[in-house]
Amino acid sequence: MFGVSVFLGEALTIETKAYLQAMKDSGFEGVFTSVHIPEEDASQYVKRLKTLGEWTKELGMQLVVDSSGEALRKIGFSFERPEEMLAIGITGLRMDYGITNQISAQVSQSMMVAFNASTITQEDVEELQQFHANFDQMEAWHNYYPRPETGLEKESFSRKNQWLKALGFKVMAFVPGNETLRGPLFSRLPTLEKHRGLHPLASTIELLEDCAVDAVYIGDPTIDDRTKQQFFYYIKKQTLLFSIEEVPETNYLAAVVGNHQNRWDAARDVIRSADARFKTISTIEPQHTNDRVQGSITLDNKLYGRYMGEIQLVKRPLFKDEKVNIVAHVIPEDLSLIDWCKAGQLFELQPIQNNERG
Repeated sequence: MFGVSVFLGEALTIETKAYLQAMKDSGFEGVFTSVHIPEEDASQYVKRLKTLGEWTKELGMQLVVDSSGEALRKIGFSFERPEEMLAIGITGLRMDYGITNQISAQVSQSMMVAFNASTITQEDVEELQQFHANFDQMEAWHNYYPRPETGLEKESFSRKNQWLKALGFKVMAFVPGNETLRGPLFSRLPTLEKHRGLHPLASTIELLEDCAVDAVYIGDPTIDDRTKQQFFYYIKKQTLLFSIEEVPETNYLAAVVGNHQNRWDAARDVIRSADARFKTISTIEPQHTNDRVQGSITLDNKLYGRYMGEIQLVKRPLFKDEKVNIVAHVIPEDLSLIDWCKAGQLFELQPIQNNERG
């Protein structure tokens, strides 16, 4: 499950709707928003929330709202009348601090209820059971952390998630965006501190693969078009898309561009394209046989004999080899994705255009 965040402090525009459509097309299914609002803005928030609900219903996306009882009251809703929220497109509530487990259990009979994943305790779970909560409609959602140095640490985060999953909860966490960032700090909105400034997709894969997370939402308002495409490839095609820059004056870029698969017997130092050297190719002359930095795309030349034509993506710095040509480099923004190209992983190498740089 993948989702985005939409903040109601600013007007919703046709650009907002177009972004939601683009993210839906990329495989995203959820929208998160908040109605923690000052009194004087209540009418605007109601209007925007209803508009957002109309859009998510039209797009077939889930809409989860972070709210307290007081905030719901300000905009004319109540935990006692969940049918009114469902009618405008709200499919779930993330319960703020101070809402009783009895109320949460009651709401879970009608819609999804998300708890603060960091603070829920065994006592809370036992109370929810006593109040006959519908655990099929309960999830555990982590916060995002706008202030640098305040995001969570991976190991304790993962342990908590394993405990939550053992109880039957689905776990959600946030990763940062990389285009429009949320103010006032504009320091990105991750759950894990290590992800602040990291590629949104690399952060997402780490949460899903290493941290017992089931759903990932983009915390900041938007990601750029290139990153949308990378999410599309990952979600729809199970493929990692790397943008690459050609080494000047090379003759062999066309030989490496396109679709590949990491070998199932994955190497320590490089990602080896499984079938590259078994294709019919012309003789490859030695060219640009320099030191191989992380992210180098290499092509074995004729000096390597039967290995001529092998394509590799370098995972860790390696010395130069006269038998190995450097053809291109993965752009710096995508280097963190290399660690997630595991055994058997499909990947694609695509030259980046100047207008695609963030």
